[in-house]
Formats: sequence, C-alpha cells, structure tokens
Amino acid sequence: MMSPMSAEVINMKSVRELATRALELRKRGLDTKEIAKELHLSTNTVEWLLTKGLEEEEAPKDVKIGWRSIGIYPYRISKISEIMSDIILEEMEKREFDVDAIVGLLINGIPYATFIAEELGVELIVYRPHPNREEGAFSSNYAHIDGKKVVVVDDVLSTGETMSKAIDDIRRAGGIPKLSVVLVNKTSKDEINGVPLRGLIRALAL
Repeated sequence: MMSPMSAEVINMKSVRELATRALELRKRGLDTKEIAKELHLSTNTVEWLLTKGLEEEEAPKDVKIGWRSIGIYPYRISKISEIMSDIILEEMEKREFDVDAIVGLLINGIPYATFIAEELGVELIVYRPHPNREEGAFSSNYAHIDGKKVVVVDDVLSTGETMSKAIDDIRRAGGIPKLSVVLVNKTSKDEINGVPLRGLIRALAL
C-alpha cells in the first residue's frame, strides 16, 4: 500500500510537503509526539519526516488521516458524534455496562466527546496528555474522574500510546474505563490495556 500516510499512493512531493510542515511545527516548539498528534501520524513517521523526509529515501508505512472537511463545521462534528454515540450505546447493551462520563483527549477528542456527552446525557471530562512526563492531567474545569465509569474518546488512534496512558491515568485517578472510541483506528487492535476499542473506520497500511 501507501508510502507514508494516505489512502492512496502519494508522491515524493507530498512527502516533502509533510516533512516541511513537520519541520515548521518543530521550529514552533512542538515535540515529536505533539507533531504526530497534529499531523495524525505515528511518532516513527514524524521522526522519519524530521530527519529524512526531504531526501529520496523509502518512508515508513503509515496512513495520513485528515478530517478537516468534518472539523471546520460543528454541525458535521455533531453528526459524526451521533454515530460514535450509537456505537457506545451498542457496546453498553452488548457488554452490559452503563456510563457516567465521557473523557475527551486533548485536543482533537474534545469536540467529539462534548457532543457525545450531550447526546448521552452524561458528564464531560477533559484529559490532557503530557508530552514528556508519564502522567497526564484531568482539567479541573470539567467533571471529576474519581469513581466514574467512563468512555474514552479521541479522533485518531495511531499507535495507541496516548490512549494507553490515558487509560492508565484514569485508573490511577479512581476512574473505571469501560470503552474507548475513535474516529479512525490505524491499528489492528481491538482493545487497549484491557479496554475494548471501537473505531468508526479502520485504516491499515498493507
């Protein structure tokens, strides 16, 4: 399949454009994980872009996910969130659990989590991964996590590292993660740290 990052084969010009964008973000002070989150790529691909992306060398296999056509209008985000809510309800019935709150992962998971929480009539919790430290943080401006049964929501799952750390932090803070839901799952995983994982779309580099 695809040399890095597209649902179709992309040319070296496109790779150079991504490399240029990654370098611009690095100059703005973003680290590798933050750049990966911004570009919806794995950290391995970002590291390659930063070191060899402007050269004529084979790139690691990855899939570039862009959902800007959804993200520019809240109405469209709300419609995608309705589908995610429907999947959550399906899993709740199948696995026989209920939910107290939705945890949105900063930044891109929050819009979806907000609409989902409204759709399901539950609380909203915001989680902020830390780029350098092992533990992230829960925003005090939103619902508290302790004792809550939660669904974790993000936009794109690239390696599962961010989601995995979020689940660890939820448990550490006294929360009970029941399900994780993403817009796009770029892995073959169906669970993260023992928590079921559902994605609207699965995108794998073959």
